Amino acid sequence: MMGSIVRLVIGVPIAIAVTFALFMLMRMLIFVPPQEQADVRDDYRFDINPTVEEVNARARDTSIDDVQQVDPPPPPPQVERQASDLPSESLSTIVGSIPEFDAPDLNSGNVSFNISDRNAQPLVRIPPQYPPRAAERGIEGYCLMQFNVSPDGTPIDIVALDCSSSMFERSSIRAVERWRYSPRIVNGVAQTRTGVQTQLDYQLDE
Repeated sequence: MMGSIVRLVIGVPIAIAVTFALFMLMRMLIFVPPQEQADVRDDYRFDINPTVEEVNARARDTSIDDVQQVDPPPPPPQVERQASDLPSESLSTIVGSIPEFDAPDLNSGNVSFNISDRNAQPLVRIPPQYPPRAAERGIEGYCLMQFNVSPDGTPIDIVALDCSSSMFERSSIRAVERWRYSPRIVNGVAQTRTGVQTQLDYQLDE
């Protein structure tokens, strides 16, 4: 305990002296003596009313020469108009008499404006997608499909009647679902077409 007090008493004055010496050293390094500024003065002269030099501008001759008189061109010649003579003979004498004929009797009861009947016609037929498993095995075949065509032209009640392989059935049904038809028309009214059959063939490209 006594040694610590002695070190403290000796060390504090030494630290103060070292700090003061460093402060004086830094002050000497950054001190810059003041320099006398030279008395620089520029002589300026201002003329309040300077003399303006007169400039002799050349006057431009703006006189207009006499314009020669130009005679206008003569007017175009007048074309005489001649009145055509009206024909003295009647039209029937010139082209002949118009034959008489009996007008047809248009009986409204015999005219029908109904749209002609027609069967369902294919509009869009997208080919089926080849089953990947059948393509990998090199299997070819067919699938006979049957379906009905609704009044709006959409295939419904799709059934696979006969397929050479069960791998073709699913892709065939999906293909027919995307087909579109013009519906069956009877007496101008769209109706359902039943029993439509078609065969889808599956063949690999060589």
